[in-house]
Amino acid sequence: MHATLPLLEVTDFPALQRQPLEILQVNLGYRCNLSCLHCHVNAGPNRTEMMDRETIDLIVPILKARQIHTLDLTGGAPELHDDFRYLVSQATAAGVKVIDRCNLTVLCEPGQEQLAQFLAEHRVEIVASMPCYSVKNVDQQRGNGVFDKSITGLRLLNELGYGKANSGLTLNLVFNPQGPVLPPNQQALEADYRRELKQHFDIEFNQLFVLANMPIKRFGSTLISKGQFADYMQLLKSHHQDDNLAGVMCRTTVSVDWQGNLFDCDFNQQLEMPLADHATRHLRDLLTHDLNNQPVAVADHCYGCTAGQGSSCGGAL
Repeated sequence: MHATLPLLEVTDFPALQRQPLEILQVNLGYRCNLSCLHCHVNAGPNRTEMMDRETIDLIVPILKARQIHTLDLTGGAPELHDDFRYLVSQATAAGVKVIDRCNLTVLCEPGQEQLAQFLAEHRVEIVASMPCYSVKNVDQQRGNGVFDKSITGLRLLNELGYGKANSGLTLNLVFNPQGPVLPPNQQALEADYRRELKQHFDIEFNQLFVLANMPIKRFGSTLISKGQFADYMQLLKSHHQDDNLAGVMCRTTVSVDWQGNLFDCDFNQQLEMPLADHATRHLRDLLTHDLNNQPVAVADHCYGCTAGQGSSCGGAL
């Protein structure tokens, strides 16, 4: 695999400064039941990196100490971690909102038959990857049979109330482009998703988030192999919007890898770019250190969050 950081670290991206923490985003590990082309963490069935219980037991005390209102769980497939339900139960009991970044197909995995019910009982907000409403596009990006399993997962969640008006159970979908292009307008694409998923599958959801593909890891390496890396970076830079800087995730979120190390965002984590505040390197440091007003570590991939309508973990900015 081609390394992308050497092509990104010399940058003219604008300086950013942190605001008070609102979200703790935790990557529980890289094991996943899928191996998607666009995956910026190179997750897959053969990955063994998983967070240990000692590190997991730091999470809720830190949420309380820093008064962080949201725990955002990622992977891999975070649900495949043996302590996923333990952590969710601890966090929701402490009054923290939990987000599960779910690939939908995990709901169909052996041993996960009660997972959807568990998520509903704990009122976990689901952010589900659904890169298209057509079987051809989804299976091309994520693997054969993924579309049908995703539809099965969505129907299961709808049956429990997810995505339904006034249920209090939030189901948001995520779109990624197929290749080195900017995502389309979020509102227009959301309308298309609503129409197609309702008409063909009677599926409902709350919102659609459109995210730009980051030129790192598996996707970045593919761009290099095809000779498209420079053109994609030029596309991102030429569509940069200063107005999007106020809404990027790294200003109010800190990202934690499976070993407990801290990063300004999930993308910096995969590039192994540590916090600019070198005194705060590990999750346990948040018990005594506040990140407010600290600079954010940036590189050229950050243009992926500010190009066009902008995108972060919460979709268009």
